This record gives sequence, C-alpha cells and structure tokens, in this order.
Amino acid sequence: MQYEDVLQKIHSFKRFGSRLGLERMEKLLELLGEPQNNLKIIHVAGTNGKGSVCRNIYSILQAQGYKTGLYTSPFLERFTERIEYNNKEISEAQLINSSMNVFEKVEEMIAEGFDSPTEFEIVTAIAFDFYNKQDTDYLVLEVGLGGRGDATNVIRNPLVSVITTIGFDHTEYLGNTLSQIACEKAGIIKENCPVVTSVKEPEALKMIRDVCEAQNCILTIVPFNEISNSECSLDTSIFDYYFNKEFKHVQTGMLGRHQVENAATAITVIQLLRERGLLISDDAVYEGIRKAKQAGRFEIISEKPMIIIDGAHNLQGIEALTDTVQTLLKDKKILLCVGLLKDKDVEGIIHALLPLADRFIATEPDSERKMEAKGLKDIIEQNNKKCHAVPDIYEACKYAAEQSEDFDVILFTGSLYMIGKVRSYFRI
Repeated sequence: MQYEDVLQKIHSFKRFGSRLGLERMEKLLELLGEPQNNLKIIHVAGTNGKGSVCRNIYSILQAQGYKTGLYTSPFLERFTERIEYNNKEISEAQLINSSMNVFEKVEEMIAEGFDSPTEFEIVTAIAFDFYNKQDTDYLVLEVGLGGRGDATNVIRNPLVSVITTIGFDHTEYLGNTLSQIACEKAGIIKENCPVVTSVKEPEALKMIRDVCEAQNCILTIVPFNEISNSECSLDTSIFDYYFNKEFKHVQTGMLGRHQVENAATAITVIQLLRERGLLISDDAVYEGIRKAKQAGRFEIISEKPMIIIDGAHNLQGIEALTDTVQTLLKDKKILLCVGLLKDKDVEGIIHALLPLADRFIATEPDSERKMEAKGLKDIIEQNNKKCHAVPDIYEACKYAAEQSEDFDVILFTGSLYMIGKVRSYFRI
C-alpha cells in the first residue's frame, strides 16, 4: 500500500466512532505482542494544558539526550504530526510499515469475533508498534479522550500519571459534573504509581485524591504559589519556580500566563522522576522549557500583519486565551475570526471572546460537528458586535488578510479543526 492508501484505510475506521472501553485495544495489542509493555511511559490526561505539558516534558528529555517519543492528538496539518520521535515526525515509510502490521492483526481479531477497533485505537496501536521498533528511552503519551476508557490506558505501569486542568468538555462521554469528569480522567492512575496534578477545582481535586488513596499512590499537587517573578511578553515568559529546589529565570517557549503554569507542571514531573533516579541536569530543564513549542497555541504565524492562531476550543481554553490577549495585546485593535463546533458551549465561548474585539468573522471548522457560520454570526451580532460570515475557512483567511490594514492583530480561534487550515494558508 502507498502512503495515501494507508491514510484512507486508517480514516475508514472513523465509521466506528468514539467508543470508550479497552477490550478491543487490549486484544489488538495482544496480537501485536504487547509493544506498549516494552516502553517507559509518562501518561498525561486533562481537559486543557495536557498537550503543552507533554511538549515541555518531551523537550526536557530530548535536551538531556534521551531518545524520546511524543504521541498527541489531533493533528493540525499533517497526520504524521501525531507520532513524533526525537523531534521528527514518523516517516511515511515507517507509518506504512507499522500500519500494515496493525491492519493484519485487525483482520485476525475480527475473524475471532471481536468488534472492529475505532480510528483512534488503530492510530494508537500504530504508535505503540512504531515506538517499540525504535530505540526509545521514554514515551510521553497524551490521552485522547477522558482517561479510563481511552485507548492509551492499556499501559500498566507508567513512570508517572499526570492530570492537568479539568473543565467541562466532551460531557456526552465523560459526565456533566467536574467530579464525574475528574473520575474519568483519574482512570489513568495505576496502583503504586506516582501522580502529579495541576487541578485546582476542589470538587475535581477531591476525586483525584480519593482515587490516589484507593490505588495507594503518592499524589503531588503542583504548588502554583511557588511561581514568582513572572513576566510575560510576546517573545517569552520568564519566571522563578520552587519545587524541591529553586529554578531561577526559567524562560518559556510558549506564550501566556497559563503556559507558565504548564511549564511548572512539567518541571514538577521531571523533579519527581529525578528523585526516582532519572538523570536530568538543570541545564536540560532550562533548555527544554525554552525550546518547547506547541503549534497552534497562541502561535504568531506572521509578524506583518500580525496573525495569531490559538486552538482554544472550550470555555476553559478560551478564558486562558482571553487572559493572554488582554495581557499581551492590551490596547491593540483586533479582528477576531472564530469557528466553533456546535456541541461546545457556544454561548459561553462567544461571551468570553466579546471583550477582545469589535469586529468578528464567523467561519466553520472542517468537521461534521461544525456550527454554521450564519448561526454564529447571529449570536455575535445579538451582542452588538459587527460580524461577517465566511463559511469556507480559506475564504475567511483571504477576507481577514484583506482587512489587515485596519487592524493591529488578526486572531483565529475556536477549534483545532480550523487552526491547521489557517496555519497552512498563511504559511504557504
């Protein structure tokens, strides 16, 4: 099979939807020889921030010279972004090789009477197969959805389980209260394994504490009160942080106050691993945090005109974006282009964005779950803001660029299913 044929076959499993549960994944990996059991894994779940925390940890491990893998989702521009190793995406040839292994085992499991795996389960199995074939020292593994029933949760003994912030997202799968959602996220916690969390909400934190106690796990809550002298700019953020030792003038590669907290979370994880014997120098910590970049997260993709993309796609993420814009772009005239999925808190997200701009463009993410631009435009205009509806993302990019002389900043946000296409348009 050729690369495009492989991608088409992977995507064909999308028809099986999102189905939480581990039975299919466990069977598939059993047929593959349990590749995940040969890997040293840092497992990261959470509603927001998990991608950035993963990227920081990955960057620190690489700065120390470890051969490190990073598995994330979704991708922005290229499918191969999801499976990264030593700062390079999986090659087309490597993807074909591991995919063929997985496809063969899928046929075997179906012949034995098992249900077909979902697309995410297929991709996760491909990633495990690939990383097992490399000389991988460590794998930073991001949860796809939830935790308990997520395909990544087949791992048995992670080096550490990390749970970042918890908020309301994917409630149709995870529950309608913070406690229910936290319970699902805490499903990644394994017996006697250390746990790090940056959760602040008392309701969610209590659930994580209870699960840790039941699983005999030591819980470390990231001490955000130990962050000091934080200074944020459009170039970087610099801060001091104390966790079992002092880190002075840490410089981040990602922008915004929330990214300072994500960096502190990553440092906490690394410090715990150091105490358990992992060799990581202070220099590697500083270098890793400084070099870590997360595409599509308050990313400046053009200076003139200034164009910023941010993949915030739920209320908690949008509130973090709003704080960053009001801190770093104070008094700037902003044209805000937004596209949302209709199953999100559309009203809440729009109300959070309203203070940032007087002019909006409503567009549509590349998803069957998209909210129509006209409906989004109506909501924005009902709140006394001017809005122009441009359903096609590329046409929205073109229209926004044509207005650039009237604005200091053009900001695109609302969905990761839109940000990748915006990134591609302006980076061509």
